Amino acid sequence: MRINGTTPEPMADVFRLPLPSATPDPDTIPQTAQPIEDATAQETAPQMQDTSYAVALDEPEQETGDTSTGPVLTGTVLPPAGDDTTTEGARRPIIPPVFRDRVTFKAAVRKLVGRWLHITGYHAVRAPWYAVKMTGYALLGAAKLAGKQVRWWWLLEQEPLRQAAASKGDADLWLKLHREAARVRTGRGLAVLGEAALIGAGGVFVAGSPWAVAGAVAVVVPLLARYGRPAGLSIVGHAVIPSRYRVITHDVVLRAYYAAGLGHPDKPQQQVQFAAPGLAADGDGSKVTVDLPYGKGFNDVIKAKDALASGLDVAISQVFVTRDATSHRRHTLWVANRDPLAVPVGRTPLLRCKPTDIWEPAPVGMDERGRAVTVPLLWNSTMVGAQPRQGKTFFARLLALYAALDPYVRLSVFDASGKPDWRKFALVAHQFSSGLVMTRDGDPVEILIEALRELKADVQDRYQRLSDLPTDVCPEGKLTREIARDPSYGMPVRGVFLDEFQEYYDTPDAEANKEIASLLLFLVKTAPAAGVFMVDATQKPSGIGAGQVATSFNSFRDNHQTRFSLRTGSWQVSDLVLGAGAYGEGLDSSLLLPSYKGVGILRGASDDTPTVRSHLADAEDAEKILTAARELRERTGTLSGHAAGDRTARQVRDVLADVHAMFLPGEGFLPWQELAARLADKLPASYGDLTAEAISAQVRSFGVPSVNGKRDGQVLKGAKHDAITDALKTRST
Repeated sequence: MRINGTTPEPMADVFRLPLPSATPDPDTIPQTAQPIEDATAQETAPQMQDTSYAVALDEPEQETGDTSTGPVLTGTVLPPAGDDTTTEGARRPIIPPVFRDRVTFKAAVRKLVGRWLHITGYHAVRAPWYAVKMTGYALLGAAKLAGKQVRWWWLLEQEPLRQAAASKGDADLWLKLHREAARVRTGRGLAVLGEAALIGAGGVFVAGSPWAVAGAVAVVVPLLARYGRPAGLSIVGHAVIPSRYRVITHDVVLRAYYAAGLGHPDKPQQQVQFAAPGLAADGDGSKVTVDLPYGKGFNDVIKAKDALASGLDVAISQVFVTRDATSHRRHTLWVANRDPLAVPVGRTPLLRCKPTDIWEPAPVGMDERGRAVTVPLLWNSTMVGAQPRQGKTFFARLLALYAALDPYVRLSVFDASGKPDWRKFALVAHQFSSGLVMTRDGDPVEILIEALRELKADVQDRYQRLSDLPTDVCPEGKLTREIARDPSYGMPVRGVFLDEFQEYYDTPDAEANKEIASLLLFLVKTAPAAGVFMVDATQKPSGIGAGQVATSFNSFRDNHQTRFSLRTGSWQVSDLVLGAGAYGEGLDSSLLLPSYKGVGILRGASDDTPTVRSHLADAEDAEKILTAARELRERTGTLSGHAAGDRTARQVRDVLADVHAMFLPGEGFLPWQELAARLADKLPASYGDLTAEAISAQVRSFGVPSVNGKRDGQVLKGAKHDAITDALKTRST
């Protein structure tokens, strides 16, 4: 979108710039976005002079006539170039935002350098072809110049006059013209001979020096090639394809709002108005702060977004509206020149494998305006939600990779799905499990429960120890960088990452589900303030399980401070991921296109709620980064737990065989309560905290039925000895 150019509906002369007088030369087209000219603009301009939608911003009697802020027309102030401030009374930044933020500045420099490196490489590869084209055009130019010189020498422009005199039979005039032509040809012939002599002398002069020859060729050949180049063709191609876009002006914006039913140009108090400083260029697009008519609000704009995009004649993915804090009927409209979400931002900067600092926010990508976006991990819990195969795991892993490159962060990684995406984190993780099926390291559910218990105890202990530290060491009773990195305190920053966490609420063990739900809820509410942050990903934010487990799931989901939602199936699911009220603010991840991989809405990380195009880190990138992260931890002496080989020893028990051994000779039935008690007594290391429900679920998973039986005069649920024997025989075969 551009502010200048041809407007479909001219507002007034002050807004209308002159049309180009001729078709631009292809070589002079800059390698930037080019506007699509409205084909009807010139035809309709005279008839539409009186159809402008311009209205006064205030009542006439309230106008002061002060034009010190810029040209004023019907209450709309044209902005200075590059102005980013739209809030009345706000102070414009002394230092441009791109120079105030290190991450943004580095991203801008990388983008600029990358662009010019691409252009340089593109033209370097094609340089031989350019040389061939230039030589051919130079020869053509030399021929054209020689022909023009011959025509000038022979006075060919006089030929029609002599022909006309001959046709009329005017011999005197013909002879007069002939004598004049002979005289002029003689003089011009001498001039041509002089030119040829000078060119020959110059050739002889430069022939003795290779540098002089090269200089002459470097000057003469491009000039001749330029002269000989056929119209419409260029010597050098475009390394970056120019974008075509719709010109956005004040009248176009007004037309769109009125077409969307957000006001009426002729009804009192129903005109759409612009807040100062009006329409302005902003990044790769245009923005304007709009005041809706009284009675209309931000929710009306959200509902009419489709119609608004149609009125602007752009795709809906190019239209972004942001609530304004000063008034409910005021908002900021930003219209992109092209679909900003379809442009990937490339590989993660973490591939440099440099140490990171968890006290600084993690770079995750760029927003729709090309600005760097970061997510603060410390002191926060972050939830990532989306449909399958939209980039949910990639985004969560991106945050984990950032944390891994800080060697002082202790990681706990649990992937319920067992995907390969997280396997390499075993190189650096203090606690790690993958899937829900028994592994060499033990039962992943048990590993998770033990880790969560340890985390809960650590958090409780931290609060006590931090409160006991002197104020000169711990001024605010909070974890500091110095305390976290001093091994004598034993309080490193910890990061807990759970992928597909909903699966941990629905394991076959009901008691385990309850304990996991309780521990996770405690941690998400309490742990971040103790320096234990959480990043949790799910494809089922609507909930799972029943009763207390389902309630705990919802509470766990709703207690995340930062939310990132990639594409979802509906606005209701989007609201569950982004938090209640997100849809009312115009945030709906269900509108994201299926082709937008790694694109989502980030809420809660800052005052803004950007739509983020996340960086890419595939499996190969992740392995490279994690290998470097392990080396960093080995050098700093912070490699611990699972990554250091200090795994908790777990004897993999044969549950069926252990249960079978609990039957005394002659016993044909044992209730689950008694089985659990005997196992805990005989094998406390493996079954010390076993419940009747847990052993029932494990045994029944092998096909052993739970039946009624009498024990001490009571009818209890349990297992028969014969059924367990049969299950053992079936498994062995």
